[in-house]
Parts: sequence; C-alpha cells; structure tokens
Amino acid sequence: MNVIENNTNFIDIEKSSIMKKELIFLGPPACGKGTQTAMLAEYLGFPHVDTGSLLRAEIQKESPNGIVAKSFIDKGNLVPVELVGSIIKDRLSEDDCAEGYILDGYPRSVEQADMLEVINDDINGDMKTDFMAIYFDINQDVLISRIINRRSCPNCGEIYNVKYKPTAVEGVCDKCQTSLIQRKDDNEEVAKARFETYFKQTAPLIDYYKAKGVLRTLDADGTIDEVWERLIEIIKD
Repeated sequence: MNVIENNTNFIDIEKSSIMKKELIFLGPPACGKGTQTAMLAEYLGFPHVDTGSLLRAEIQKESPNGIVAKSFIDKGNLVPVELVGSIIKDRLSEDDCAEGYILDGYPRSVEQADMLEVINDDINGDMKTDFMAIYFDINQDVLISRIINRRSCPNCGEIYNVKYKPTAVEGVCDKCQTSLIQRKDDNEEVAKARFETYFKQTAPLIDYYKAKGVLRTLDADGTIDEVWERLIEIIKD
C-alpha cells in the first residue's frame, strides 16, 4: 500500500493553511524517525532537513561553516553548538522552508532546543506558526530487535530490516541490487548502550517540550504503515 497517495485530502488542507508548520522528531536510534520523516516530507511537500546530511554537505562544498566544522571533526571533537545552530539557521531561512519544515536530528539537547527557539523567532518575526515536537515512543526490547535485524546497502545507503522491512530478494537491495551488509555496531550490546546514551543526553527534551505544551507522543511499535497512520492522526490534530 502506498500510504502517501492515500491521504491527498489532508495535503490540500495543509497547503491552504496560512500557518507555518514546524515539526521536529524525538526518539532513540532505530525508532523509525528516518523512514517516517522522509515519507512525511514527501506527503506535505515540506523540506526534510536532516542535520547530519546538512553538516556533511557544508563540509563537502567547503563553505565557511563547513571548513570550521571539519576542523573540529578531524580532531575527533564535537562541532560547537553555536556553529551547528548557524548552519541550521541558514537552512531554515531558505525559501523552501517558508511554509514549513521537518527537522530531523536537531535539537539533541535542551541547550540546542533553546537555540532553535531563538532561530525560529528570528526567522518568523510576527508570522503565525504551529510548532510540534513528536516523540517516537518504543519499548527497548522492540528497538533492540530492530537494530540487530537491520541491514544496509553499501552502495546507495538504503536501510532495510529482516523482520520489519525485508527486501524482495533476500540480502539484495531493492533499489540497486547490491548485496546488503550488517553494520558491526548493529548488535545487542551496542544497541543497549546507544539506548542508554540517548535517554541520558536527549530524553530531557521530552520534559522540555511537554512543559511547553507542544509535545505529541507517537506509538512507534508496529509496521511502517501502522506507524504512518498514527503519525497522520497526530499531524491532523
């Protein structure tokens, strides 16, 4: 089933709205954020701003921000919060974000959340906006099962899952017919460590956005289509 094509009425409603929609997604690794944000971006016609890809693009084109960011990464250091914020602000100021955007991978801390609020205020001025933080809630055991069953294409980067998103031909990428691989860190021990790290560093954002009244919780346990239908119901509200 093509879940995107089955909801055209909602697209018309969104496009006719004068209120800018700003969406961010929270959730641990492998909770399904990447898949759902990509689908939602296509569905709404909003840009999917993936901060990891954005940072790599700045480095590749050797922009002033990219050059500075690379100097930190090359030394094994984290890119400063202010620099990441500058890159995010430049992207969200572009014309294709005027009606709305989907921000993936940012903010990762309360400090970054405060910065994002300032960025949005600077860009939007007196414009009416609808800001929503969507939290992908999922049981740790389900998450670990997803991670250890995950497979990726070394050629095009497409991600699959043996249980939840299998390929048409076992072990072969549907898009480019390359043999899939399992990342060395996609094991139970590493998965548990990543889960714990997430909740220590990023989970405070759940309370942060709940206090602001903009948090929506999504049950992320289910098939891609099931989670998609729940996501659309949240967006409609």
